[in-house]
Amino acid sequence: MNTLVQYDASGPRATITLDSPHNRNALSRQLVTELGGHLERAAGDQDVRVVLIRSSGKVFCSGADLSEATADGMEEGARRIVDLQRLIVTMDKPVVTANLGAVRAGGIGVVAAADVAISADDATFALTEVKLGLAAAIISLTVHHRMHPRAAALTTLGGEVFTGAEAAAYGLVTKAVPAADLDAEVDRVCESLAGGTAQGLRESKRILNADLVARIEARGAEMAALSARLFATDEARAAMTAFLSRKR
Repeated sequence: MNTLVQYDASGPRATITLDSPHNRNALSRQLVTELGGHLERAAGDQDVRVVLIRSSGKVFCSGADLSEATADGMEEGARRIVDLQRLIVTMDKPVVTANLGAVRAGGIGVVAAADVAISADDATFALTEVKLGLAAAIISLTVHHRMHPRAAALTTLGGEVFTGAEAAAYGLVTKAVPAADLDAEVDRVCESLAGGTAQGLRESKRILNADLVARIEARGAEMAALSARLFATDEARAAMTAFLSRKR
């Protein structure tokens, strides 16, 4: 079985790279397992001060793995994506995402869970669930916490593509920069974050994320159950099957 997520620790930074081009870094069972494992590895490394999540190509993450969802349902997958968001939010070290290209649906939940999100200004985002008979349920835990309410309504109900620059204006990402400047800006941010002490970073992150952690704890199980139920409906299955057929 090929590895779908790469890990590299250099100095105070751990870099986790999504590397599953065959399905555009979809949140398959294997990818979520490997990503979670690498996050826990970074959390346990005393030399690591900051964790960076990025992708090897121009697609950061295409969302849930629809092939798995149509075959096996999303009951377990939904719970695991909730757990992944919780892990990012609660780990004691700041997590940064760097996005050069496309982020869709469930992938936006990873970006929203991160403490700092840097995007290329011409990258694209879309909450496409509504077009597949679904709802942005499990990722609403983090996405709707970050986004301004009017922007959340527009993007969640419309399902249309918006840019990295718009994502910054909406509150979804921290900053959008020209694509050519992305690496330099990410390096600058990571270096700044890595300057904190372990205790300072831990306690500051706990204060910052207290309301988000409470939101996940209060509604995580409910949103996972709703997501699983919607994925199992005839309307959603027909829409997902049609979407997968168009991609082939």
